[in-house]
Amino acid sequence: MSGTSSDRKTRLTVLVALGANVAIAIAKAVGGLLSGSPALLSEAAHSVADSLNEIFLLAALHRSRRPPDSRHPFGYGKERYFWSLLAAVGIFVMGGCFSVFQGFEALRSGGGESSTGYVAGLIVLAVALLFEGGSLLRAIHQARNDPGSKGLEDPALRTVLAEDGTAVLGVTLALAGLALHMVTGQVVWEASASFAIGVLLVHVAYRLGSEARDQLIGQSVDPGLRRKIRDLLSAQPEIDNVESLHTMRLGLDSTLVAARIDLAPGLDSEEVELVSERIKASMNDAVPEADPIFLDVTESPPDKSGAAH
Repeated sequence: MSGTSSDRKTRLTVLVALGANVAIAIAKAVGGLLSGSPALLSEAAHSVADSLNEIFLLAALHRSRRPPDSRHPFGYGKERYFWSLLAAVGIFVMGGCFSVFQGFEALRSGGGESSTGYVAGLIVLAVALLFEGGSLLRAIHQARNDPGSKGLEDPALRTVLAEDGTAVLGVTLALAGLALHMVTGQVVWEASASFAIGVLLVHVAYRLGSEARDQLIGQSVDPGLRRKIRDLLSAQPEIDNVESLHTMRLGLDSTLVAARIDLAPGLDSEEVELVSERIKASMNDAVPEADPIFLDVTESPPDKSGAAH
């Protein structure tokens, strides 16, 4: 499946999540303001953060597919990781920090709510759980059944899964906190739910941000793929030895490969050039994401072991 086709499916998944989060954010904000529920306001901030992050992810999908140019000869694949990093920052600041603030504010003010406010809050959260769950199921379905999406290797799809998963858990925590506050009259339950939502969002933001940072700095492919590339080089009849091999992810379906290889002795310059091109073509056929490929070719010295006899 082509990268473009995969991107269309990922874009649809992001749009589904965006539509759900915008609707839910409005409902949570209105319900939270009317009821004065800190947990509901925390979840409203969570949904606003997710909505803005999905706009970032749509930008990532569009910009990362631009072709290479003179200023960016290796293409724009790392745009996905940059926008995913911004999404992680958004989750941290707008979701995690605001939720922790709401928890402290609830403890300070006492968080008195009317019975009507409790009921409205519970209804809003129950509806939000249905929307968030539907969006999460859509993302899980794509990750499992669309090989072109490369599953969790796609930072956009991975971010949507993380957002929707934490949203479902966050709504569940808010429901529990609001219900316990209603039953016991103790605001500490709802404040605790806000704290828990904040800690959850900070943790998810840290994990997503760390992964995006590693890819932006320049991360090698996984050890299994690296062994496969080395084995492919070693199996070439003209290669005596693979002295060194370096790889770096340039995007979702592009990996830079740089290798220093010793060729068998006796090849003239024209043969070396032809052999190099054949090896690159062979590698690209076996590992389509291996592009570009750079080979630093040296010629093995002739075996002089028989000269002493």
